[in-house]
Amino acid sequence: MEHRFVGIDELSGAPEAVVVVDVLRAFTTAAWAFAGGAERIVLAGTLDEARALKSRRPDWITLKDGPPAPDFDTVNSPALVRSLDLAGRTLVQRTTHGTTGALAARNAALLLCAGFTVAAATALVLTAVRPRRVTYVITGGDGCAEEDLACARYIADLAEGRTADPAPYLRRAGGSAAAAELAEGVRRGYRGIHPEDTALCLEADRHGFAMGAALEDGHIVLRPGRAGPGTAPGSPRVTSPGVPPHP
Repeated sequence: MEHRFVGIDELSGAPEAVVVVDVLRAFTTAAWAFAGGAERIVLAGTLDEARALKSRRPDWITLKDGPPAPDFDTVNSPALVRSLDLAGRTLVQRTTHGTTGALAARNAALLLCAGFTVAAATALVLTAVRPRRVTYVITGGDGCAEEDLACARYIADLAEGRTADPAPYLRRAGGSAAAAELAEGVRRGYRGIHPEDTALCLEADRHGFAMGAALEDGHIVLRPGRAGPGTAPGSPRVTSPGVPPHP
């Protein structure tokens, strides 16, 4: 496999396989939502779109990054989301980087979203599918976020059988500007950030499922799954008949 690392603005065409990486915090939050039993996550392109979806489906749970807002149910915090009862629920997620990157990659034949907590499972999907080229979308820092680059490199190395030790990649991510910014937010008591968020984001391979995205009813929808028999590069998403194991 050829591994290519790009920013959101560098995406073009319809890539064969894309892994959209947002470690701090969108796709760590998503993974914890699935671990808590959520059925699916609708990725919204704008705050207004998320609000509109909520108005049509009041039972859906909306979340965004930044501080809490009266018209959103919760925030983009893995620690806060994992405390919710999400069994069978649909979430609507809107974030500045993660969901934007996933929507930009919507034309990919295989679209996965990842952070460290699902890195090994994501690499297993790539190993099973064996695309000729994998494009990793580094969503933070205009394509230069150290935490996202570290996670993408970890997944790529796992997929090629080059490493099994996440420690060097986690150290790189832990020293990132984004990790420092979250720590400062905790110190200042910013709403929307939980003291446990960074630690949860820098926990490698916690969940035994990958997260595949595909078009459903006009929206890009994220679901947990594994690579199933016969999965091919042209498959629209990772499939799994089961519910992801609870941590």
